[in-house]
Amino acid sequence: MRIRGLTVTFGEKRVLDGFSLDLPEEGVTALSGPSGCGKTTLLRVLAGLQRPEAGRVEGLKPEEAVLLFQENRLFPWRTVEQHLTDVLPPAHRGEAERWLALAGLTAEAGERPAALSGGMARRLALVRALALGAQGCRWLLLDEPFTGVDQRRAEGLMEAVRGLRVPVLLCAHESHTLSLADRVVPLEGPPLRRREGEGP
Repeated sequence: MRIRGLTVTFGEKRVLDGFSLDLPEEGVTALSGPSGCGKTTLLRVLAGLQRPEAGRVEGLKPEEAVLLFQENRLFPWRTVEQHLTDVLPPAHRGEAERWLALAGLTAEAGERPAALSGGMARRLALVRALALGAQGCRWLLLDEPFTGVDQRRAEGLMEAVRGLRVPVLLCAHESHTLSLADRVVPLEGPPLRRREGEGP
């Protein structure tokens, strides 16, 4: 994927200012940087949710990507299991059990989000995105995927991410999450830019 000259402004705040980056179409790439530097805005542009004022993205159409939001965005009236069956085609709804087991939520299948801890809710949001991505996406865009998730579970979930065999771009703060990536792009901002002295 080639990102070229993206510019996004909110009021007087320029979050992206001619931002460019090349991303390999394999493995896991992590964007590392402080909160508010522009990482989430970049993911929203790639997912087609934020229209840039200038610039272009080559090698990715928004409809080919699955985005995990930084917020869990769970539906309070749907059960844990329904969050998965809602995104699976009818012929694949039996796979919900596998995703629940992966997230360690089999016992909570009939519960609603209000009954979940923060880490459980995050794991549900992540496996929902993975279940959707397994239906044929070309990129996974994951915003802080392991917030509140312990390291052992994060490692298991990352194996599932890799198992989809699609390129992954994720944003993270935690050092253990960054250690699970194939490559890390250190950033700062706003406006979003490579950290000085790091990378080409």
